[in-house]
This record gives sequence, structure tokens and C-alpha cells, in this order.
Amino acid sequence: MTIPNLITVGRLFLVPLVIVMIVNARWDIAFILFVVAGLSDAIDGFLAKRCGMASELGAYLDPIADKALIVSIYVTLAVVGVVPAWLVILVVARDLMIVAAVILSWLMGRPVTIAPFVVSKLNTAAQIAFAALALGSRAFGIDLGWAAAAAEFVVALLTLASMTAYLAFWLRHMAG
Repeated sequence: MTIPNLITVGRLFLVPLVIVMIVNARWDIAFILFVVAGLSDAIDGFLAKRCGMASELGAYLDPIADKALIVSIYVTLAVVGVVPAWLVILVVARDLMIVAAVILSWLMGRPVTIAPFVVSKLNTAAQIAFAALALGSRAFGIDLGWAAAAAEFVVALLTLASMTAYLAFWLRHMAG
């Protein structure tokens, strides 16, 4: 168990805490915990890559922790009426499609290795920024107005672009 893996496990433990804070409208604490989770992701990535602490377990654990955090927060924010349901459905559908494609390719004897594309990294950054914006605006009592709608649009657009890129990659892999 490497230090980055321990940090990643810690991030997994933050997920239910953030959800409880959102449900209880403790926006300040939810925002702080979300920022801590984001920083922990940056720190474990830095340690793994720059300090030679990368591990096979970490390669699996890190994206699981990231998705657990994003999906859980988006679903919870939709349940409490902060984020529109259509956006959450899009975000979750993309992740489910990727997981289904990997499983199907494995079952068909054509395993595919999914590596992040530039658009998927931008998508993840936009999703995290939007969640932070939603939590932060509530924590600090800021009305985002049109900026919230613009951020929703960017997240939706990048999520669709990422979904399309992965689907095209998977279809080429399966046809090849």
C-alpha cells in the first residue's frame, strides 16, 4: 500500500461525508471537503508520477475514487435540486457507457484498454469545476445567474464530446 493509494482511499472515505453535508445543506463543509478531495487527487497523482510511487492498484483505485466522487456529488446535487437531472443523466450515462464497453469487449475476447483522451481530461476538469462552483455558490451565498447556465452547457458539451470520442475509439477497436 503506497502513500498515493492511502490518499486515494482517504478520498473514497470523503465521498459519503460530502453527500451527508449536501443533504443537510451544510454547503460550507461540503465545499471544503470537496476541495480537500480535489487536492488529494492532485497530491496522489503527483506522488505516484513524480516520486515513483505508481502502482497497479493505484491505476485502478484512482479513477474509481474520482468517479465515485463525481457521480455521487452530481446525483446528490440533483436530488436536492441544485443541478438539473438531465445533466446528471448525461454525466452518469457517459461513465456507464465506458464501463459497459470495456466489459463487453472483454466478454467478446477483444479487451480494450481505455486511456484518457484530451477531451476526457477537459471533461473531468469541467465536471469538477462545475461541482465546485455549485457547492461554492451555496457555501458563500453567491447567485451565479447566467454563469451557472453557461457552466452547465460547457459540462454537457464536453461530456457529449468525450462520450463520442470513446464510442468512436471502441467501435474502431471492435471492428479492427
